[in-house]
Amino acid sequence: MANPDPAHLTVPAGFGQQDVQNALDKVRMDTTGTLTGVYLPAGQYSVTGKLLVYGKPVKVVGAGVWYTRFTAPTNQENTDTGWDLQNGASGSSFTGFAWFGNYTSRIDGPGHTWDLRNQSNVIIDDVWIEHQVVGVWGAAAVMNSTFTNMRIRDLMADGINLTNGSQGNLVSNDEARTTGDDSFALFAALDQNSGDLKNNTYQNLTALLPWRAAGVAVYGGYANTIQNFYVADTLCYSGLTVSSLNFGFPFEGFGASPPTTIRNFALARDGGHFWGSQVFGAVWMFSATQPFQGIRVNDATITDPTYSGIMFQTDYVNGQPLNPVTDTIFTNTTITGARRSGDQFDAKSGFAIWANPMPEPGQGPAVGSVTFNHLVLSNNAVDIENTTTTFTITVNP
Repeated sequence: MANPDPAHLTVPAGFGQQDVQNALDKVRMDTTGTLTGVYLPAGQYSVTGKLLVYGKPVKVVGAGVWYTRFTAPTNQENTDTGWDLQNGASGSSFTGFAWFGNYTSRIDGPGHTWDLRNQSNVIIDDVWIEHQVVGVWGAAAVMNSTFTNMRIRDLMADGINLTNGSQGNLVSNDEARTTGDDSFALFAALDQNSGDLKNNTYQNLTALLPWRAAGVAVYGGYANTIQNFYVADTLCYSGLTVSSLNFGFPFEGFGASPPTTIRNFALARDGGHFWGSQVFGAVWMFSATQPFQGIRVNDATITDPTYSGIMFQTDYVNGQPLNPVTDTIFTNTTITGARRSGDQFDAKSGFAIWANPMPEPGQGPAVGSVTFNHLVLSNNAVDIENTTTTFTITVNP
């Protein structure tokens, strides 16, 4: 693609990091209002650190993901490259390029392709990301932004994760493959912003072969909608995680109303084992350190789960359960092909729906209740397994 707006998009003088930074700074320092952004012609752009956007919004336009390519040094590894948006960068947009990192191990903190904090109206569209730690990290209060038509590959951690009071965002038409943590996540931490995690929409998503954690994960918040997604072939975790575990952070848990809505999705060959003898269902419902409530799961199809279709679990401390599963309703759920695994965890397998009685030593049975409306079960070793006296599964026609 040629420069779509030569009058307003400046072009870097070369293909180095400083060339691109100079072009970004030129837009920032333009006092005439003429320059609105940077056009990146086809070519390979060598980057050795973060590109800084601040002072005013900037439009960054590449020639397409096959043509405009940012690359970290090939003679080293774990180089912290990406985009750093700071004060004044709200309203920036990025489209039409690929970003290739050189990460070979997970290092928490660096390696975020986009580091977003207290930003609004940011647009990231039609980009390709590989070999970074994280694709998009919404560290705090990301508002009314869109993350669309992204292709995410071979990461050490999350694909897209919005947290700390992020609100009103759209994550749509994205595909992630082989992420090292949740491919698409919402996490209601409060350590960097005390606002609620709400009114976000995740939709039209595909997560393939996550090698650690889930394809889609929701940790707390309320009034969020996750819909129209497909997760296949997770290595060691669930395809879908719904959890109120705070991971040691200040955390709001799930709000009661408006509910968290998860609907119209398919999970194929998901689940696994990790953390010793812990096994995970294709769906992992984990009532943990904060309230677990206001969950509506509609129109789910689960096929050939590795161990179980839907597993309910409760976190315990000092032998006592922390929070029960409450106000949780599944409507129009189909589970097929939950078979015995035949491996060392065979006794924990083959259940379409499972109230886990003993996930790990020192833990205890699932606590609370769930309602299923219009449940279809077939070709499972056991349709419903609930040996607990602490968890109630109600099935309605």
